[in-house]
Amino acid sequence: MDMMAHQTNTLLLSIATFVYVGAMFLYLFGLVFKKKFLDAGGFAIFILAFLIETAGLIARWIESYHLNYGHIPITNLYESLIFLSWTVAIMYIIVDLKYKARKLGFPVSLLAFMFMAYASFSPNVSSRIEPLVPALKSNWLTFHVVTSFFGYSAFALAFGASVFYLISDWYTTHTNGKVLSYLPSTKVLDDLSYKLIIVGEVLLAIGIITGAAWADYAWGRYWSWDPKETWSLITFLIYIVYIHLRYSWGWHGKSAAIFSIIGFMFVLFTYLGVNLVLSGLHSYGST
Repeated sequence: MDMMAHQTNTLLLSIATFVYVGAMFLYLFGLVFKKKFLDAGGFAIFILAFLIETAGLIARWIESYHLNYGHIPITNLYESLIFLSWTVAIMYIIVDLKYKARKLGFPVSLLAFMFMAYASFSPNVSSRIEPLVPALKSNWLTFHVVTSFFGYSAFALAFGASVFYLISDWYTTHTNGKVLSYLPSTKVLDDLSYKLIIVGEVLLAIGIITGAAWADYAWGRYWSWDPKETWSLITFLIYIVYIHLRYSWGWHGKSAAIFSIIGFMFVLFTYLGVNLVLSGLHSYGST
């Protein structure tokens, strides 16, 4: 029964991985051929992938209870990669419905696929469900990880908007002001990136605060300059600089887009690089 449950959740998550690929190619063809029906198809396939991934996460959560572990599936590298893909997807769906930013579907589906493919096919990542170490047996785990990952997802979408900004800006500059009709205007992309960074920064701040409360509960101190803590703070400060430059100096456009892209590199290192390269109190997340 447990083996069947494990096969069910891994099968669903594997299917979702390849469905994201289908969405990615439809979005790409929509960009190349400038056909709205391809974008609509990409969004429909993306929603399907998201629903299958959601079912896979729920199945994995249920399986943990069958094993008498009973924990939300966000406690190791495999689960966190899947969960990050899921939060990126749900954040994109919200942004698309509110801002009609369908063209962001290509970088988002690419990121979702890359996270899930790394989780599924990397020899360094195990899909086994294991009991929690004592430090993880706390409700703070859910608050800390969920808020942090939704923050990372907002930064990921800001990254996508900033990449498209640079593409559109370059095209406009080198074609005598001709605008890419199939991308949102540079003004919309610039504004969207800024709003997403604000959302991401608030969520990351909550993640850091809940992480400090969890650290005090688990280890008796709020802050220990663990590599993950340190790099989370560095990432937070990077985006604080972005917001300050934007708010105080009216900073926007190409420089802001480049800054946003650099900021997301810090996000990736904070999330993945620290676990794989450095060791510390968060090293349990690397296996």
